Amino acid sequence: MILLRPLWLLALAALVLLALAIWRRGPDAGGWQAVLPPHMRRGMAALGQLGAGADRARYLPLAGAAALVLGLAGPAVQRAKAPVFAQSDAVVIALDMSSSVADGPGLKDAQAATAGLLAQLAGRPVGLILYAGEAYLIAAPTQDPATLETQIAVLDAETMPDEGSRPAAALAMAGQLLRGLRRADLVLISDGGGIDQAAQAEAARLQSGGVRISALTVAGNPPSDPEALRTIANGPVARFDDPYRVARSLASSGLDRDPALRSQQYYDLGPWLALLALLSLLLRFRRLA
Repeated sequence: MILLRPLWLLALAALVLLALAIWRRGPDAGGWQAVLPPHMRRGMAALGQLGAGADRARYLPLAGAAALVLGLAGPAVQRAKAPVFAQSDAVVIALDMSSSVADGPGLKDAQAATAGLLAQLAGRPVGLILYAGEAYLIAAPTQDPATLETQIAVLDAETMPDEGSRPAAALAMAGQLLRGLRRADLVLISDGGGIDQAAQAEAARLQSGGVRISALTVAGNPPSDPEALRTIANGPVARFDDPYRVARSLASSGLDRDPALRSQQYYDLGPWLALLALLSLLLRFRRLA
């Protein structure tokens, strides 16, 4: 559950202050009940003008206002069949298949990291690029990322036809796939090998076009410099076995920042919650009647 309009919760502070002021003011009789004869107090209590019930009734309007505020805050749950905006919110995963990754334990780690990301990307189109000395498009962004799992599972050291490590080629290909999209993410899964001026220039070009670049690092054999990925990333960078920040940033897509599109993704429970205000007000009206 999320809140579509969380700033409305600030109004709860004003209601708390108002409730405190009512409490400090004391009972509705303004203190006169302390000097009234017992038989008058019993009569007024029987009429509902004194006693705990009457005191609690003073807070019913505040309870109704609190329900309205919570409704305006927009508690919402994701729609079971939310529309997918494939043309404006794509993710491309670029997987390093150079020999330093493919010939060592880094390949299994990279496969696990890719599969973990795919599990977190329901609702976002995902594409896949493999790269070594050159970059190869395995799948353009698809609305069913699960179809990529089989292709990832069969990767091995013999998959790539060339040697070397040129992340710049993968960045350039990702730029072609993501060109013109309002919101887009690129995730590199790599040991950091091959990060050079060409890669930095391609990364800068992508970032200027609004693409967010994140990375998951794996260990190379021989070791490379995973920290080099930070020089081309403008999004989170994390180890393959601790992908929470990267996965969270991808799950929070650009659609969440567009109120019109966001309303299509979530079912707003606010109007139903605001109806609870009527209950407290009806109880108050009944007492006054």
